[in-house]
Amino acid sequence: MTERFGRGSLSARFGRPVVTLVLVLTLFFLAFPVVMTFVSSFASDWFGVFPTGFVTLANWEDVIVGTGVGADVSVGSSLAYSTGLALAGVVINLIVGVPIAYAVARYDFWGRDWVNVFAILPLAPGIILGVAFLRTYPDLSTSGIALVIGYSLLKAPYMVMAVQSSFQSMDLQQIEESARSLGASWPRTFLTVIVPNARTGIIAGSIISWTLAAAEFNFSYIVYSRGTPPLAIFLFNNITNASFLNAAAAVSVFFLLIALVTIALQIIGNRGAVRRI
Repeated sequence: MTERFGRGSLSARFGRPVVTLVLVLTLFFLAFPVVMTFVSSFASDWFGVFPTGFVTLANWEDVIVGTGVGADVSVGSSLAYSTGLALAGVVINLIVGVPIAYAVARYDFWGRDWVNVFAILPLAPGIILGVAFLRTYPDLSTSGIALVIGYSLLKAPYMVMAVQSSFQSMDLQQIEESARSLGASWPRTFLTVIVPNARTGIIAGSIISWTLAAAEFNFSYIVYSRGTPPLAIFLFNNITNASFLNAAAAVSVFFLLIALVTIALQIIGNRGAVRRI
């Protein structure tokens, strides 16, 4: 008994600090490269371990204007193009993914497991889907349609899984019966009751789908042929052909974009929650 009590005391005394230390070290390990990349984008030189010559906006100017870097277009055109492609892919994922997630979570039907399997099947690497898509539809490689379709296919599993987890946490049958007993039709019940209650999963799926689609390199590299390059190709050109400090500025643009989109979607979700309350 004394030995068990002693072990319990040691676990209570050292367990939490050890876990906290591991979490802090893990967070530092993951965040440090991002912070260093962002900070170095404002440096004029890099000699030794850390960048020097702060603070300058020359690297950001080169990337935004499109001069002195390894890309023949500015980040503005590439960013706007990729933002539109990724948003179009997210819209398709919402239209297709939400009903699939609802059907799998709500109903018990023959072939349910197969539907779930096919919903997450596009988790295959983008380069594989890109080669298959290019061989099947070679004429679409000259337009953005191929990129939109590819982005939506590749990121649909994330939307389905995120929304499905929200649906599974609710008693869908009881919610539907309550709404129907008050005179609401099924479409109105689904759009005004079921979908708003899955807001958290929808926002999470949208953030994940948009972020991964905007930075999808493998599929973009295989399918893209000419015209305004997607953001992933733009970043690749900067990283491979420009100086490291210019590349850091180009990558930092993407970091800021992800942060802004995440904050915007969270604000939209919070406003929806306040209105419902």
